[in-house]
Amino acid sequence: MVMVPHPPDHYRPGAGYSGGYGDDLARSARKRLAREIAQQFGLTLVDDWPMPMVGVDCFIMAVPGSRSTQQAADQVARDSRVAWTQPVQVYSAQAAARPPVSDPLFPAQPAARQWQLAKLHRLATGSGVRVAVVDSGIDAGHPDLAGQIAVNRNFVAGRPMAAETHGTGVAGIIAARAGNGIGLAGIAPSAKILGLRACWQTSAKTLCDSFSLAKALYFAIDQKAQVINMSLSGPDDRLLRQLLKVAMGKGETVVAAYDLAQPDGGFPASVPGVIAVSDSSLAGSRGHVYIAPGRDVPTTQPGGRWFLVNGSSFAAAHVSGLFALIRQGGSSISPTLVAQNGYVDACATLAYAGHKCDCACAPGASRAVLRR
Repeated sequence: MVMVPHPPDHYRPGAGYSGGYGDDLARSARKRLAREIAQQFGLTLVDDWPMPMVGVDCFIMAVPGSRSTQQAADQVARDSRVAWTQPVQVYSAQAAARPPVSDPLFPAQPAARQWQLAKLHRLATGSGVRVAVVDSGIDAGHPDLAGQIAVNRNFVAGRPMAAETHGTGVAGIIAARAGNGIGLAGIAPSAKILGLRACWQTSAKTLCDSFSLAKALYFAIDQKAQVINMSLSGPDDRLLRQLLKVAMGKGETVVAAYDLAQPDGGFPASVPGVIAVSDSSLAGSRGHVYIAPGRDVPTTQPGGRWFLVNGSSFAAAHVSGLFALIRQGGSSISPTLVAQNGYVDACATLAYAGHKCDCACAPGASRAVLRR
């Protein structure tokens, strides 16, 4: 990825997405510059995406097989016309699926017991809140998700839109329809999902690349999503880090899955201000990590089915749903989680956010603030 400077004041929020340029000539000039750079360094210009909120245009350049990607990035980075370069990196979802079950019901949901979900829904359901799910493809036609997906957009180049297991499962935990007589109830069943496909499903796992993630994250910021769910983990990335900083600077809550295989939980969970969530108490010994339901969780599966899932991906989805409850009504209160020994107390969290406590808040729960 080659970043060419793009002055932020050229960006107009009211313009159509995919750049919002007020000056087509300036955009053409940056493209010509990118072509010149590619030709000079023996690369092939493949794709581009304008990101004026972070002051760059991101150009994807293919490296011939005889050279390493890192070597090419280091060479181009020395060009004074370039802001910075970085290889396209790979990320993976933090999840494991179990075989499908025929009729997972509300009582089977861990949150129904641990978070007293039915009582939480007397206080809030996430009405009016938009949650961006940066993930693999979502089955918008699933009966538990019908009408819940406000946007379903594909940011993965060269891979057609598809309904995939991981993204559909995450969306179901956050916003599955409640009271429709089938399946389960999402943590925030009145919230609307922005389905932003930046990952794709393989036979073994769900993968993402940093360029697709950057495009999806930029779109989420542009669309003013109040909550951004990133149930994935991978290497640190300068462009993604800058976009996360912009999102949080605009008051958007970013929730990420904590990777136990990484000393710092992986990226983006390691970024200050991002809410890191695990399904395991083992994460509590490694710093400020929240623990939420993530084991034997029933959720939606492509094709109108349901299945059981495990993993930090789905624990993060629970917390994203909880933040949607907090943000209902456009609350100006700084989003805060209340936890006891790392375990999220959903009822106490809503009570702290100004909702009348209608369930038994854990005694002695300690308040854990958003920034860490």
